[in-house]
Amino acid sequence: MVLREVTIIPATLLTICISATATFGQVGKLYSPIPLPPSNEVSDTLSDKDIPTGQGGFARDYTVKLFKGDNLAIDLNSDSFDTMLTLLGPDGSTVAENDDGPDGTSNSLLFTRITQTGTYIVRVRSFGETGGGSFKLKVTRLQPVKQ
Repeated sequence: MVLREVTIIPATLLTICISATATFGQVGKLYSPIPLPPSNEVSDTLSDKDIPTGQGGFARDYTVKLFKGDNLAIDLNSDSFDTMLTLLGPDGSTVAENDDGPDGTSNSLLFTRITQTGTYIVRVRSFGETGGGSFKLKVTRLQPVKQ
């Protein structure tokens, strides 16, 4: 007769371990900002597959390398949703934000000067629960006027 040791694991403990493993496995895939192409311009779509804002809308993040002294114009246009534009610094703090542009539309336009070289996040999101859809984002480095 051969005796074998059997380990009994309670089902709740097994479920917790499996759930935690699945959650940690998804974290790396869940947040992955998209690098802006060299043109610093992109046409894309905001959807319910993007980052939930907690306010009923969604956000999509893009990375861009910026340099101290850069003067920027960041333009976000959409016919599908009320846009909201946020520039986040290398430390994650909000550098600048804009809801509606100066033309009276629900598109966003912001101007800012960069004070620290680093990788920044340009966050495209819908205002409140206005949904998603196609949009165009453009980051322009402004040139000083020659006199």
